[in-house]
Amino acid sequence: MAAREKLPLFSNGVKLTDKELIACQALAKAIPDVRSRARASLSGHRNSLIKGRGMEFAEVRHYQNGDDVRTIDWRVTARTGVAHTKLFVEERERPILLLVDLSHSLYFGSQLLMQSVQACHLAATLGWSAIGNSDRIGGVIASETTHLELKPRSRHQGILQLTSGLIDVHNKQLEHFDTLDKDPNHLIKACQRLQRLAKPGSLIWIITDGQQFNDQCIAPLTELSRHCDLGAFVITDPIRQGTMDLPKQFSLPVKDGNKKLMLTRQSYEFWLASQQAKQQQFIDLMSTFRVQPRFIDAALPLSQQLERLR
Repeated sequence: MAAREKLPLFSNGVKLTDKELIACQALAKAIPDVRSRARASLSGHRNSLIKGRGMEFAEVRHYQNGDDVRTIDWRVTARTGVAHTKLFVEERERPILLLVDLSHSLYFGSQLLMQSVQACHLAATLGWSAIGNSDRIGGVIASETTHLELKPRSRHQGILQLTSGLIDVHNKQLEHFDTLDKDPNHLIKACQRLQRLAKPGSLIWIITDGQQFNDQCIAPLTELSRHCDLGAFVITDPIRQGTMDLPKQFSLPVKDGNKKLMLTRQSYEFWLASQQAKQQQFIDLMSTFRVQPRFIDAALPLSQQLERLR
């Protein structure tokens, strides 16, 4: 009963609904708005490194041919006897792209939520936060059986396409787990699709359990990192982290993705080492881009982990 009482609003921890993703809007409002300088040449409320006409004063310099006469600083000009002009920092929005990994390995949960559900809660919360900051939201939702590309959009269009896409992909896999064709290179292709979607200055969040990424993802991620900012969240589970208290001897039936396992103490230790090795491989991959992944536990409501989103 304790686990049921901790379930997020409208969620059963397994099947995804629109109500629980709409409820993530309240979580997004609890995330402080960290204003950052954007490199994208669009309009919005974030500061850009590009100087031009805008609301925030940047500096004064000598007047040059072609400068708008409306920006002449007459006080400095009168004081120095040389024409000076004002420069402003333009305020521009920042496209935010999510790579949501819904591989079979995320359809796993020992307490409270499946990792795939927590991944969707996190994606929706980041999406609501972006919309609340007047940014555009888009990305790629990827699994072995399907993928969905979402062009960055603002306001209700952006969050609606994200939440509906998460529900469609997540529940389709849940209902047809063993019957759909599987692509082992789905995350490599997802990274390549992001290259087409991402504009310079975009912020890209990778949401994953780290189990399916490999060195072949380095090339497209390297191209993205040259003009975009990367960040990563790793969705964890107590059994996969080795943090759950287990008896000395046990026989534990586990469904890991589409694999059914019976774990004993000895086989669990071997399985756990394999799980953590794959996770460490992803952490090492992210370190090549100077990215330190943030860990989100599927055994706790996201509302208790918002400090990791700051």
